[in-house]
Amino acid sequence: MSNHRHGIGLIRREMLQLGFSAFLGCQWRLDRAQGASVAEPTPHGAAGFGRAKSLIVVFQTGAPSHLDTFDLKPGAPDGIRSEFRPIDTDAPGLTVCEHLPQLARRMAHLAVIRSMSHPDNNHLNATHRLLTGKPQPGAFFDKIASRDDVPHYASVLDSLRPRNDGIPSGVLLPTFLMEGPLVWPGQTAGYLGAKHDPWQIRSDPNSRLFRVEELGLPVGFTVERLEQRQELLKTLGREIDRWSSRLEHTADPFPRQRSAAFQLLKARRLAEGFELHREPDSVRDRYGRHMFGQSLLLARRLVEAGVPIVQVNLGRVQNWDSHGDIFRRLRQDLLPPFDKGVSALLDDLSERGLLDETLVLVTGEFGRTPRIGVSGGAKIPGRDHWSAVFTSVLAGAGIQGGQTIGSSDRIGAYPSTRAFSPEDLSATVYHALGIAPETEIHDRLARPFRISGGRPIEALWSGRTA
Repeated sequence: MSNHRHGIGLIRREMLQLGFSAFLGCQWRLDRAQGASVAEPTPHGAAGFGRAKSLIVVFQTGAPSHLDTFDLKPGAPDGIRSEFRPIDTDAPGLTVCEHLPQLARRMAHLAVIRSMSHPDNNHLNATHRLLTGKPQPGAFFDKIASRDDVPHYASVLDSLRPRNDGIPSGVLLPTFLMEGPLVWPGQTAGYLGAKHDPWQIRSDPNSRLFRVEELGLPVGFTVERLEQRQELLKTLGREIDRWSSRLEHTADPFPRQRSAAFQLLKARRLAEGFELHREPDSVRDRYGRHMFGQSLLLARRLVEAGVPIVQVNLGRVQNWDSHGDIFRRLRQDLLPPFDKGVSALLDDLSERGLLDETLVLVTGEFGRTPRIGVSGGAKIPGRDHWSAVFTSVLAGAGIQGGQTIGSSDRIGAYPSTRAFSPEDLSATVYHALGIAPETEIHDRLARPFRISGGRPIEALWSGRTA
């Protein structure tokens, strides 16, 4: 029999072997058992608390330019001012780049934070900050991922609200953020341990090779047969444990993985969530037949299937990193699919009654320099890294759209009002999910850590900037 390897990495034959659950447990890290002690979240009555059942993070990997998207400075001098012109939106007084025409018609849904700021100007550390809400431990420059890192939002949720229904607490798609030996931090459970890692889907949903058959039962394999096999595994497990204890060996290390894999295979709702072919062509076309669009559509389907946190990486690690040729890249390659896909996501969530209970966060890890120039061997001007001020955009979960929160100075270099940090953004995320930011989790050494050191950005719900 030939091995038939599917688009996201599992082999059908391996699933039918007696140890298929252990294989899945290792590959997908499906151990949902509670391993970390946690403090109970405290009641919180502020506006927006608990409004979100789900979170979709739209992550612009490599960092877009705020000055050429949501915070244009048409009055800035040459060499700073964008080549793009600002256009009016459906929110009075709020303008965006001319290459975001569809989002311009949906700004009534969106709140734009123009005074985000943090100190990390390098991709790895900055990514960790935005995906966890905290600085990377021990980092002073680029530091690859380690088990000392702060856990991803989905991993914190998994430790606080463990599941046993076969549905993961978080799915990250369609790329795993790494380049050569460098693995970007912030994508895993860090110090909580691998059992709380979110799933990583590493395949383009727009590709004809994208398949998720391993999330369903193999052909000819019924739930009844699977349950019979589960009983056999239990019997064999008991015998292994009995003989292992006699031989003073370690008992079978994979029971929880087997159980989680079994629940996964019975979770048909999740399997169907990955089946994009179930969507009408008109819906798929509305999102755009490209990686951006189909990944955002998949995010909506996974939220409907019950996955509470989905992160969509809009490209590989440095896709938006435009040190050179920035205006052509934005105009031709990046902004059109972004505009189309995010607009379709907002419409789709709204039409399905999901927007009010889904928090949508659109952000990169930082912004770009005010000064346009040539660096790093580029021949056509671009903008370099700039974390002193940048823009993040949010929608859903009761957020008041059509508003800007905070502002940058006249050349988009520094905040001119209160600066908001990734810590504040993480507090906002947890607040919306109904988890008090002061909640503590514990690492493998039982050391307590507060999940966020920031404050929720209350103006998102109140409309009044602090």
